[in-house]
Parts: sequence; structure tokens; C-alpha cells
Amino acid sequence: MAAQRQASSASQTPLISPAELSYLYTSLSLPDGPIRPDGRSATQFRPLTAETDILPGTNGSARVGFADGTQAIVGVKAEVEKTVVAAEALNLSQHTQEEYTDNESGEGKQSSSAGHGSWVQMSIEIPGFRDDDALPVFLSEMMREPLVESVAGGQGGDGEMAGGLKGRLVINKRWHWRLYIDVLLLSQPLSYPLPLLSLTTHLALLSTKLPKLKSKGEEDPFFDDDWNAAEYLYPRSQLKSHLSTQQVRPPVTLLVVSVGDNVVFDPNREEIAVADTVLAVSVTRDIDSEGLKLLSIRTVDPPSRLTQPGVPNSENLATLGSTAEEPAMQESSPSEEVSGVWKPRRGGVKRRTIAKMLKLVLEKGGVGEEVLEGLEGVQVG
Repeated sequence: MAAQRQASSASQTPLISPAELSYLYTSLSLPDGPIRPDGRSATQFRPLTAETDILPGTNGSARVGFADGTQAIVGVKAEVEKTVVAAEALNLSQHTQEEYTDNESGEGKQSSSAGHGSWVQMSIEIPGFRDDDALPVFLSEMMREPLVESVAGGQGGDGEMAGGLKGRLVINKRWHWRLYIDVLLLSQPLSYPLPLLSLTTHLALLSTKLPKLKSKGEEDPFFDDDWNAAEYLYPRSQLKSHLSTQQVRPPVTLLVVSVGDNVVFDPNREEIAVADTVLAVSVTRDIDSEGLKLLSIRTVDPPSRLTQPGVPNSENLATLGSTAEEPAMQESSPSEEVSGVWKPRRGGVKRRTIAKMLKLVLEKGGVGEEVLEGLEGVQVG
């Protein structure tokens, strides 16, 4: 069983017959647009329910449930930790001492807002999988990497987030915040759980609050005891007229598949089973250009490569001699594709296919903006 879990990072290969695989692939690769098993359009996501602040012992939490019954809970905890400065960082600080001196009168936010990716730890627990299995480890790193590498510019309205999440965790030169993000999938994954986990983590980080800092400069940090005065990890505007495009937000990772020349978002288990290409695209708001910024692209090994091919009538002993086209079909090579017979796709992905996927995600009014605007509508706090 463990070997089966490790066989494909796109979750276990579904038990679907070659005839059904051929039917699914033909329906999803139609030139006039895919016909999906659940009737959704190519860019339509599954309906979901979301709520935040459900775990009282955390700095932020969220729960998201899809219509198929799969649910995920994410809790975020923060603790103050002393910064260990390496020798290379000490040499670098000598060159930037003047910048620190100019900001001594600040509130602990020094000009060097660079943090470390190790300050953010993420763990994912999936029923039926061990912590060191390929799927939880791959998912946690896939989600953590764009989270810590996203850096905002300094021209937007969120000056506190100039260094991205890593910069937001800096208290002063000697202290910083450490984040623990715990992700729990409450049910067996009916499909690749990446979209569900990414959306839940996004909402949990939006609801995360940190105690208000009262110390200044390089003093040992002490905080306001009033939790109502706590500040959001990702600052939120109190003005309704303030556009969300001017605010720094956590990244979201979208699962995109290609079937033939068609591109499908938020695929279910059956659609992933016949996908030619599976991509995990991480995007976030770009406050400098008021658009979306591409953070990372990860390829996921599609389980279609592990499915069994169908057998054409010319090679099937049960139907041998029963068709009039048998002599002509016997002359064809076994490696040639036969219409209506499922054959796992081989080879890589075309450049124009990747370009089409990214265009649908990043374009103005595209899928990426639609997802972020929908998440912005969830009430937090």
C-alpha cells in the first residue's frame, strides 16, 4: 500500500476502466470546449463554504469545505524567538550600520526587513498518509515556498509588508516572530487536495493577528495585553473604498490541467486521471502594477501515466475475427493511436499549452483575480 501512495504525487490512481478513461478524455478534449463530468465550465470552481476564527487557541484559523464533502482546517500559531545572527550577516550589518542608526527612533521596524524562510514552518496531515510520505511533504513545501518568497514592493499602501511575510515577522535585530502553520485534511482526499489546502491556508493567514508591539528600537519586545488592539499579520484597510489590489495578500496556489488543447481549473479525481499536464501555479497581488504576480510553477506527475491502456479489437482475442475491419487494423502498428481506445499520454508538455495556462491565470479579470476577489469577500474577524 505504501508503494502505491509513493507511486504518484497526484494521489492514488483511480480505478477507472480504459473505456471510461477514453470517454472522459474525449469529452474533455472537445474543440468547442470541454464537457466536464459535473457540468462545470472550464474555469469554474467547485462551490465551497468558508469560515474563520474557529480555533480559540490560535492566532488565526479557518475552515473550508467543498461540496463533495472534503474539508480542511488550518491553524496558525506565532511565538517570539531570538534571532541567531550568522557570521555573514554580521559582516553585512557593518555596511548597513548607518541605515540602522537613522531608524533608531522607529518602533522596532528597522530598514533591514529581510527575514528567513525558516521562520515559517508548515505541516500537513492527510488521513491514510504518514508525515514523511511523498504527498504531505511535497504539498507542504509547494505551499510554503511561494509564501516565504513573495516580497512586496515599497510603492503600495502596505509599508509594513515591504519585505513580504519574512519582513513582517521581523521585530528588531535581535527578535522575530516564528509562525507554525498546521494543516489538517478532515476526510480522505477524493481528488488532489492542493486547491482546498491552499484556499484554507490563505484565509487562515488573513485572519491571523499578532499582539501590538509596545517596545521600541532594540529593546526586548513586550506587547499590549489588549487583544482587541492586536494587528493583523496582513494589514487590512478599514476603508471600504480601498481597493484590494492595493493590499498585500498571501499567495494562492491553483491546480490547472490540460486535456488536449483545453485547459481546466480545479479538476476533480476523474479529470486528473486523464490529464496530459498538471500544473500548480502560485500567484499573489502585485501592488506595484495592480495586477497579479507569478511566484512559482510546479509540475505534478499526472496519474494518467500509470493507467492501463485499452486493447483494440484487432488485438483482443475475444473479438478477433468478429469485425470486418480486422485485416486493415492488423496492418497498423501497435504504437499507433486507435480512435476510441484509451492510451496513456507520453512525453512532455508544449510551450504554447503552458503559455495558455498562465494567460488564463494572470490576465486582467482572469481566474486568478476572480479567486482572490472571492476570498476577499469572506468575512474575517
